Amino acid sequence: MKAKSCPRSLFFGKTRWPQAPRRQSDTTILDVSARNRVKNQAQSLTSRGGFSMAQEFDRRSFLARSALTASGIAVAGGATGLLGEGIAGAVQTNGPGRNGVSTKKPKRGGSLTIGLNAEEQGFNPTTGRFDTAGFVIARTVFDPLMIINGSGKAVPYLAESITSNTDFTKWTVTLRPNLLFQDGTPCDGAALLQNFEAQYNSALVGLAIKPLIDSFDQTGPLSVVINTKNPWSTLPVSLAEQQICFVAAPSMLNAPNGGTDHPIGTGPFTFKEWVPNSHYTGVANEKYWRAGLPYLSQITFKPIPDDQARAQALQAGTIDMMHTTDPTSIKSFKGNRQWGYTNNVGKMVGSPNLNLIMLNTAEAPFDDLLARQVVATGTNAQQYSTVIDQGVCAPVNGIYQPGSPYYSSVPYPKYNQSKAKSLAQQYAKKHGSALSFTSNIVAAPQSVRQGEWFQQVMKNIGVKVSLKQVQQNTLINDALFGTFQATAWSQFGGMVPDLNYPWMSAATVGKSGISINMARNDDPQIQDDFLKGMANPIGSSASVAAFKNINQRLAVDLPYIWLDRTTWALVANSKVQNWANPKTPSGTHALGQDQGTWWITQAWIS
Repeated sequence: MKAKSCPRSLFFGKTRWPQAPRRQSDTTILDVSARNRVKNQAQSLTSRGGFSMAQEFDRRSFLARSALTASGIAVAGGATGLLGEGIAGAVQTNGPGRNGVSTKKPKRGGSLTIGLNAEEQGFNPTTGRFDTAGFVIARTVFDPLMIINGSGKAVPYLAESITSNTDFTKWTVTLRPNLLFQDGTPCDGAALLQNFEAQYNSALVGLAIKPLIDSFDQTGPLSVVINTKNPWSTLPVSLAEQQICFVAAPSMLNAPNGGTDHPIGTGPFTFKEWVPNSHYTGVANEKYWRAGLPYLSQITFKPIPDDQARAQALQAGTIDMMHTTDPTSIKSFKGNRQWGYTNNVGKMVGSPNLNLIMLNTAEAPFDDLLARQVVATGTNAQQYSTVIDQGVCAPVNGIYQPGSPYYSSVPYPKYNQSKAKSLAQQYAKKHGSALSFTSNIVAAPQSVRQGEWFQQVMKNIGVKVSLKQVQQNTLINDALFGTFQATAWSQFGGMVPDLNYPWMSAATVGKSGISINMARNDDPQIQDDFLKGMANPIGSSASVAAFKNINQRLAVDLPYIWLDRTTWALVANSKVQNWANPKTPSGTHALGQDQGTWWITQAWIS
């Protein structure tokens, strides 16, 4: 279930791809050429990553984060917190001076080393797999078109403006004037159009975009119009939080490998070197368009997939900062004022990533609703939260949590072991044999522990579960191609509900081959509700009602067995300053942490 954290991201979802080691084999139903075509891009599919069950499938990855992963954004009115001083008091921190917010005069220079939960496969935002780690790095070399401000709204960043027609089917994106890529070439309308078209034509990203976008047109030296197939009121959020938000230099996109090993953007740090499985280093962009930034001279990222090894590296001084979803690490650093600390627990704008078991509803045994009801009724989410996640992550029964405007009571089955046994007996009588299935898990100690827990709770109700240990990339590919019965998973956090459209829409269910609706839950009512929600202004009664109904339908369809929410923490040594206090180009507060991603631009070393 939850294993180590993995990369997250795709187009739609800040869901970022889970991070995982490279596959050691390619045993699947595809021929080699077909598998190779999607292997690298599939890693770019998902929503903020390490894939333990919970290796997250980053939403951001697809649309750049499938579910717009400002997932799990903690806010609230009051004290300091993730969104910036005086803005987000609901999040948990280690208090003033240890909350990543500083009002002191920044010191220039110095190098910062950060431990991330996964290694990336490349850095081309049109083809790469940007999980949580990928988004952190991407925000240093690239800039997003939009950014989420302290109120949870998408506001211009690289773009000067984004405007729509009255029915949200035509969006005009206009860039700021005089922007230059790090290679000295102009970041203009032609470059933006090339980026959008590369996303649209991407083998995987295109699967998410094409049901929603009709075409792109360059309408001026700095402007591109996005024509959508249906009204899409929250498109600006996707241009802040999903992989499509980043703009790469044409020289990079035109390189033989898409420049994936040598990224070129407009961001605060210029690429210096990447040694896979060792480090990625960027140096300050001396011609950065945001005057006075960045403060650091150099930034280095080290992939350390093992949670405990990453925590030990921080304590030993090998790294200066890290992100983590590991309950043991979170309990160790939280409240210890030797360390700067914040997490995303508290009232949220949007919803957090969730740990779950995803079922393949297109194949036996889970093409039978009764089988899904057996598993849902027999799974104790509260026990999972307590035993596996040490009480750090709250149990859930749907994609929205209390405090969200989209939350409502849902008819998701309550845990009842006796009832689950009875349902299992009904299934055995109906099919002539007891319910049994195989569940995929990542080959990592924590994931195995989670899998064994699930195996035991199913045994308690008369259901046999076999565990199949695979590398994370294989786990993701099996989900995409439908070669699984059940799989440990983590996904679906997002600032706005429609960021989950690619993963849950009937329009993205593949009848054969790849399906980015990986549970293959073909519910036309969910499709209709997504389109209704997207057609109305965000926050309107019509939009809220439509998205609430999606949660209701999922509780009936049961493609996902919900467990608990993911808690992300950022931890830094005391010399790292102001890492949780980003500002928008206009000078207002921006979101400080988004599902394990944050901004390095304004950070400095004391």
